[in-house]
Amino acid sequence: MYSRYLSGEKKKDDETVDSLGPLEKGQVKNEALRELRVELSKKHKARELDGFGLYLYGVVLRKLDLVKEAIDVFVEAAHVLPLHWGAWLELCNLITDKEMLKFLSLPDTWMKEFFLAHIYTELQLIEEALQKYQSLIDAGFSKSTYIISQIAVAYHNIRDIDKALSIFNELRKQDPYRIENMDTFSNLLYVRSMKPELSYLAHNLCEIDKYRVETCCVIGNYYSLRSQHEKAALYFQRALKLNPRYLGAWTLMGHEYMEMKNTSAAIQAYRHAIEVNKRDYRAWYGLGQTYEILKMPFYCLYYYRRAHQLRPNDSRMLVALGECYEKLNQLVEAKKCYWRAYAVGDVEKMALVKLAKLHEQLNESEQAAQCYIKYIQDIYSCGEIVEHLEVSTAFRYLAQYYFKCKLWDEASACAQKCCAFNDTREEGKALLRQILQLRNQGETSSTDIAAPFFLPASLSANNTPTRRVSPLNLSSVTP
Repeated sequence: MYSRYLSGEKKKDDETVDSLGPLEKGQVKNEALRELRVELSKKHKARELDGFGLYLYGVVLRKLDLVKEAIDVFVEAAHVLPLHWGAWLELCNLITDKEMLKFLSLPDTWMKEFFLAHIYTELQLIEEALQKYQSLIDAGFSKSTYIISQIAVAYHNIRDIDKALSIFNELRKQDPYRIENMDTFSNLLYVRSMKPELSYLAHNLCEIDKYRVETCCVIGNYYSLRSQHEKAALYFQRALKLNPRYLGAWTLMGHEYMEMKNTSAAIQAYRHAIEVNKRDYRAWYGLGQTYEILKMPFYCLYYYRRAHQLRPNDSRMLVALGECYEKLNQLVEAKKCYWRAYAVGDVEKMALVKLAKLHEQLNESEQAAQCYIKYIQDIYSCGEIVEHLEVSTAFRYLAQYYFKCKLWDEASACAQKCCAFNDTREEGKALLRQILQLRNQGETSSTDIAAPFFLPASLSANNTPTRRVSPLNLSSVTP
């Protein structure tokens, strides 16, 4: 029966290659599935299926989109043959949230702990996953390279890049011939633009086994980092020929098509990634970006919201949602998104700037000034100016704001900062001349209108305590 299933999958793959377009590809089915379901159902009712037979029955049901029945069969397979990891992995792909786990009657075995750790990682419940893996290490699996690699993947998922890189490097020392999860390691090297290390990894994996999907993805990442996107896409396609259900390759190929401005191919690749795993937030986010390029805000809003549901504490999803709401003129929702992006820890340091500009549009000058000053404090606390244009924009607005409030000292401090940037230098100099002229005419700083706050001590000499505006009530959940 398993041979018949594989034969049907082979025919389906052959027809998929021969089909002309994406619509036809979606219509290609494994013709053997319905017959297999009927036969396996009869054997299941007669209790003639062992653990492997139940696994095959579950796979057939999943392929036919009978998810509820498939979950029940995979749970039964786990009870009959608890050491069959394939059944656990298939079950993992069908679980959509933590609530579903509570209703599953899983066998009380040590394999259950591995399954729970894996599903927690997939569901982005990283703290729970790390606790499970630590308990497995304490229970005697301290030398398991699988657990070490999964811990590295967990840190990768929460974007703790330094920690993940450190664990992967240690893993490479322990098991230099390991290929599993090396594509994730290459993603981290790509993000850090570590070209020599990525080149070494690609050559090393080629020597070990060049016909593995992980090897193809590592080489694809290497070419992508060198901006050779056509070659990168070619290697991701090779990976998919080896394993059409390899999630990472579909997502990465979508990214490459985006780089090549081939939006239709990118959409198709991202949709394939979602078919393989609906929990892949990168594919949902990629679809949102693609439709944003196509100027279809309602579509990209839907996909960004799906990505946000999967990664509720990822500021990038929230900022993207805010931009969508802004384009749709739903400014209240946009403000909520930007504020939450700042509250959960803004990775790109852009949420406050976008929120400030939104307040500017709505003529809410006091709130805009508050956002700009928080943005400046965040940037300077990092010890680096990550985006000169936005920092100069913030100083320019604050200089003009304090000038309107007749707070000459604060306006002068901000105007001087404007002079450090090319795009605001002339405006800063002009404002300083105006302030000097007004002071010479006997104009004094206003004491009636207090600024919402002053610059940090490192940026301004005036540390006089002043009133603060009440915080914005934008902490509610994104609609």
